[in-house]
Amino acid sequence: MKKIIFTLLSFIITLSTVDAQKGINFYHNYAAGGRLLMNVDSSAKNVYYANIFPNQPNTYFSYLPEVNHVSVQIYLRQTDSVQHYRYTILEDNKPIVVNKSINQDELKDVVRKDDEWQDEIFRSTTLGVFPIKDKTFTILVYSIERPLIIDKSVFYGKPIPRAKIKLLAKRFATDKGVDYARILAPKDSTNLTFNEKDDELTIVKDKSDIDYLYGISIKDKRTNSIVFESTAWQYGGYMDDIDGYDVHLPYVKMDKSVFKKSGDYEITIQPLIRWDRYLDYDISPKEIENYATRHTLSITLDKQSYTSGELGKYIGITCALLGTIAGLIMVYIKRRSKKLLAEKEAQKNIAKLQLNSIRSQLNPHFLFNALSGIQNLMNKNETDNANKYLAKFARLTRNVLDNKELVSLSQEKTLLDDYLQMEQLRFGFTYEINHSEDLDLANMEIPSMLLQPFVENAVKHGISQKATAGKIIIEFIKQANDLVLTITDNGNGFDTGKKNNGLGLQLSDSRIALLNRIYKENRFTLAIQSTTNGTNISLILTDWL
Repeated sequence: MKKIIFTLLSFIITLSTVDAQKGINFYHNYAAGGRLLMNVDSSAKNVYYANIFPNQPNTYFSYLPEVNHVSVQIYLRQTDSVQHYRYTILEDNKPIVVNKSINQDELKDVVRKDDEWQDEIFRSTTLGVFPIKDKTFTILVYSIERPLIIDKSVFYGKPIPRAKIKLLAKRFATDKGVDYARILAPKDSTNLTFNEKDDELTIVKDKSDIDYLYGISIKDKRTNSIVFESTAWQYGGYMDDIDGYDVHLPYVKMDKSVFKKSGDYEITIQPLIRWDRYLDYDISPKEIENYATRHTLSITLDKQSYTSGELGKYIGITCALLGTIAGLIMVYIKRRSKKLLAEKEAQKNIAKLQLNSIRSQLNPHFLFNALSGIQNLMNKNETDNANKYLAKFARLTRNVLDNKELVSLSQEKTLLDDYLQMEQLRFGFTYEINHSEDLDLANMEIPSMLLQPFVENAVKHGISQKATAGKIIIEFIKQANDLVLTITDNGNGFDTGKKNNGLGLQLSDSRIALLNRIYKENRFTLAIQSTTNGTNISLILTDWL
C-alpha cells in the first residue's frame, strides 16, 4: 500500500480538463488513497489529501474545505483483474452507488511511473464528479477475490468539528478492587489531586463519525515536554444519550505515573491532518490552532499516608455512620419488604423471559454459521475434515441446545474448545485457553454461551485471512472478587466506532444489558480495543467470585 501511495504522490501533474456535462474546469491531480486519484475545481484552495492514520488500516482522508467539486478516477494495473473489482459510494453516509462493477469499456490506458521511475501502463476511468462543498463522500474499493481488504477513501468538504472533552474519570483502589470518580470538565481548567491509592486517569471525548481523525497529547507546561500521546480511542466503558439512543463514547486512559510532579499540564485534542499537504501555502499557525481543543489540568500529587490513630478514628466514624444507616435501612426494608420483593421478582422474571428470547436467537445463528462451515469444506472436497467437523458439531449441538441459564467455566471451556477445533479445520489458526490457577472451573458458573459470539467474531473477522499465522488467546482471570474474561486475536482489527451489523454481537450487547438488570448486585462490563495489530475484548463480571 505504501508503494502505491508513493507512486501516486511522486507523479503529481498539472492538467486542465473540462467536464462537458457540468462545465467545470479541473486541475491538479492528487492522490486520494488506494487506487484512487482526484482532480479539484480550478477555484480550490487548501487541499489536504490522502491523510492516513495508525489506527485505521486502508483508510485515507482528504480534507477539502475550499473545494466545490471533485472528480475521482480509479487506476488499475494491467495485472489487476478488473472484472473482480467493485466500488460503493456514500454521500453523507447514505449509499448512492452500491457494489458496482467497473465499466471496462470506459477504461483508458495511462502511462505513469513506478517505484523505480520506469514507465508503466495503468488503466483508468472516472467514477464520478461530486459536489463536495459541505458534504462528505466515501468511496470503498475492493476485489471480490479478497472482500475483507477494502480501501476506504473519505472526501470531507465540511468544517472539521473541534473535539469536546465530556468528562475526566480518576480510578482509585478500594477494598473490593477499583472504582471511578468522574469529573465533568469545566470550560477552561480542572484541579485534580492524585492520592496514593489513585492509579489511573481517563479522558472521555464527544462522539463523532471521524473519531479516528483525532490524536490526544498531554504537555507538561513547566518543561514544555510531551508526557503522553495516543491515537487509539477505546469504546465500551462510557455512554451518552444521543437522540434517545445510548452511544459509546471514545476514551483514552493513562497511568498516573505520566505526571511526574505537581503542576499545570495541558491536554490537546486535534485532527491528525498533514497541514503541509495543500494547494496554496497561505495557512497560518493561528488557523491551524482553530482546530485544536486545549484543556488545562492543575495536578496535585499527594503521597501522604495516614497514621494508625487517624485510620482508627476514620474507621470508627465510618462504622458508626454505617451502623446508623444500616439500622434505618433495615427499618425501611421491613416496612416495605413485601411490596419491593414482589416488584423485584416481577421485573426479574420479565428480564429472564427476554434473556431466553435472545438465547433462542443466538442458537440458530450459531448453528447456521457452523453448517456453513461444513458446506464450505464439502464444496472443497475436504471430506475427512468435513467428517471431523461433523463429529465436533454433534457434541457442540447438544451443548448449545441445552437450555441452561448458567454453565460452569469448565463446560464453557469445552464448548469453546469444540468450536475452535472445528474452525481450525477450515482456517488452520492456533489458539490457547488459559485460566488463573486458583480459579475452580468446575464449580464456577457463568451465563451460557457468554463468550461464543465474541470468539466466533474473532475467527470470522479477525484471523480467518491469516491461516496458520492467526492466533486466538482466551483467558479466565481472577482479579480480587472480579472474574475477567478476555479474548485476544492478532487479526487486522476493525473500526470500533462503527455500528456493528453482525447479529451475534448485536444480540450479545442486548444480552449483557439484560444480565445487568437481573444481576443488579454485580455488573457486566464490556470493553473492546482494536488496532491494526489485533483486537482485545474484555468482559468483567464484577463481584462474581
